[in-house]
Amino acid sequence: MSILNIVTHPSYFLRTKSSVVKKKYIPTGEFQKLVDDMLETMKHAQGAGLAAPQVGKSLRIIIATDKGKPFIFINPKLYRKSFKKVKAEEGCLSVPGVWGTVKRHAAVSLVALDREGSKVKLRATDMFAVVLQHEVDHLNGILFIDKAKKIGKPPQL
Repeated sequence: MSILNIVTHPSYFLRTKSSVVKKKYIPTGEFQKLVDDMLETMKHAQGAGLAAPQVGKSLRIIIATDKGKPFIFINPKLYRKSFKKVKAEEGCLSVPGVWGTVKRHAAVSLVALDREGSKVKLRATDMFAVVLQHEVDHLNGILFIDKAKKIGKPPQL
């Protein structure tokens, strides 16, 4: 596995809509290596999620973590978004050194393919729902700074 370079704002990769991944491409060694490299890159960068455009690939692939466990979603679509919204402090590996308050749906349903090409559906709440929305936004050329209020430096830990 390799650690990939993370593309940073204002790269055009971050502002273009990503292409759908064809199902026949999923079992290939090239695709599986990309997914492994994305997992390694996210882990190395200590991110909560990563989208393919963030590593210079205009493909509809995201990784999102829930309670430390990474999930791979190919061609994800969000539906059944809750009426209730939550405000969360967000940062992004592609916009280093910047944080902002973003209002997102408190719960979302997602349908996608997993890394074997099988259909998966799930309902996400809390921080997992926020991460999914953030990463799917990347696939559509949207950054959290487009939605954030009170943009500033990261909170002091």
